Amino acid sequence: GLLRSDSIPEVGEDAAATVSMAEALSEEEQDELRKELAKVEEEIQTLSQVLAAKEKHLAEIKRKLGINSLQELRQNITKSWQDVTSTTAYKRTSETLSQAGQKASAAFSSVGSVITKKFEDVRNSPTFKSFEEKVENLKSKVGGSKPAGGDFGEVLNSAANASATETIAEQTEEETH
Repeated sequence: GLLRSDSIPEVGEDAAATVSMAEALSEEEQDELRKELAKVEEEIQTLSQVLAAKEKHLAEIKRKLGINSLQELRQNITKSWQDVTSTTAYKRTSETLSQAGQKASAAFSSVGSVITKKFEDVRNSPTFKSFEEKVENLKSKVGGSKPAGGDFGEVLNSAANASATETIAEQTEEETH
């Protein structure tokens, strides 16, 4: 009984399990199963042929209607996107991302406010005021009769120019003495 030729295992099927199952069935049950197997295989073959004919007919109808693969792909993508956007998971994720974006926006706004406040604090600090006064004094010494004021960038530029002018003047004095 172990070397039966009519009981060939399918690919990946355990040969020992197939032999032991076949031995547990009577000859009559095995004949009945073989008949059913042949019938199912024949039905599968028939269905495959019907399917192929239907697919051919479908392609002919699409050709007559002028529906090409690209149009069909677009319709499938649109339908798939609609299906995805209608799912609960998508809606929850979308809501979560929206909330996260709002929170991030609020956080960046807060950071901007904090930085602005810190700059104001620095500008109003005694150290900065002292530095600003020194720059103004230097500017008035170098610039002469220009009115005080202007923005801080102008003050720094003129202070830098004044320092360069003073250095050149000092060097010229040393060279002449």
